[in-house]
Amino acid sequence: MLKEISVKDEKKLREWLDERSQEIDPEVVAKAAEILNRVRKEGDAALVDLTQKFDGVTMQDFRVSEAEMDEAEAECDESFKEAMCLAAENIRTFHKAQLPQSYLLQQDNGIYLGERVIPLSSVGIYVPGGRAQYPSSVLMNAIPASVAGVKRIVMVTPPNKEGTINPNIAYAARLAGITEIYKVGGAQAIGALAYGTQSIPAVDKITGPGNIFVAAAKKLVFGKVDIDMIAGPSEILVIADEGADPSFVAADLLSQAEHDPLASAILLTTSRSLLEEVNQELEKQCAVLPKKEIAQASIRDYGRSIVCDSISECIDFTNAIAPEHLELCIGDPMAYLSGVQNAGSVFLGYYTCESIGDYFGGTNHVLPTNGTARFSSALGVDAFVKKSCFLHYSREAVIQYGHYIETMAEEEQLQAHANAVTVRLRNGK
Repeated sequence: MLKEISVKDEKKLREWLDERSQEIDPEVVAKAAEILNRVRKEGDAALVDLTQKFDGVTMQDFRVSEAEMDEAEAECDESFKEAMCLAAENIRTFHKAQLPQSYLLQQDNGIYLGERVIPLSSVGIYVPGGRAQYPSSVLMNAIPASVAGVKRIVMVTPPNKEGTINPNIAYAARLAGITEIYKVGGAQAIGALAYGTQSIPAVDKITGPGNIFVAAAKKLVFGKVDIDMIAGPSEILVIADEGADPSFVAADLLSQAEHDPLASAILLTTSRSLLEEVNQELEKQCAVLPKKEIAQASIRDYGRSIVCDSISECIDFTNAIAPEHLELCIGDPMAYLSGVQNAGSVFLGYYTCESIGDYFGGTNHVLPTNGTARFSSALGVDAFVKKSCFLHYSREAVIQYGHYIETMAEEEQLQAHANAVTVRLRNGK
């Protein structure tokens, strides 16, 4: 059952949700730093030792061969492959529309300026191993990078006990066009991507989720390379009117609750009777979930509900919370979409469950958590490009505007800056 709170509690709720993601334990940071330092100094030798220690596998060649990829693909279920192909097409189509454009502005007197959009040279994608297998995350990370024009896309993932990688992960990588894959995981994989080893050349950016040691390692190497984000526990906020189906709403809340006991599921509604029916559905649906203990803990500890006077009041509350996933389970969602300022991704209407975006619809499922949707965006093509400005002033333009530049530089007491203009005014030909 969702614990009911007041609409006036948005600040308290956001602070309470933020407490789920405290700073990473200093002991974890210290261990991650030790691993990174070993990889930086010892290279492949450290990877061999750490893979044996943490994964129980002795590896000499980390690179996944084409033959291994063929064997892995042969193990994949055909219906899964069909679904993945269609999902990849949808993801690629959506992200192609995001491509930013270079531009040139021309003015009088030989002045022109602009901006070039340049893809990153190389990107590393971390894919978790163990019991959690997320081939959809391979598509969500690799396809935007490919669309952006990144030439070298590398995937790292822990080996299983047999020294191979999960077939579904391998198939997703092939589908996304990744040809450079290494069987290495944990903080040591992040170190390899950031610093490079004898067999794994370094990259410019690292994306993808991982355990707490991976998160700590990503945080530590930021600055040497770029990273996507340090993701917190998942969250969903559903706004539902009296026309919403309570079984739909309950199912959608549970779709995030099953991720993690720390995941949050929040319902805002204008209908008290709907809230009561949703609570009944939550108990019924949760009881038969394979991960019911996780979902029950999430709903018990971080599930909340609020009865609001209007959909507009729901939207105002939502903007204060800035949820990762927002569902507008209302009759006319487009009428309210423009009012949503802070949300990682928005799902519109009674039938658009968050799961469609997680897997198939085309929008990205790598989203800002912990209220960071106030200032950050979903993973997309922009994350895999950089922008470089350019500027040209002719002699005539320097004569026309140079005294302004001298004045500004002198006011800041930077005489050499002013002099760079002055010598052109005096000595230009």
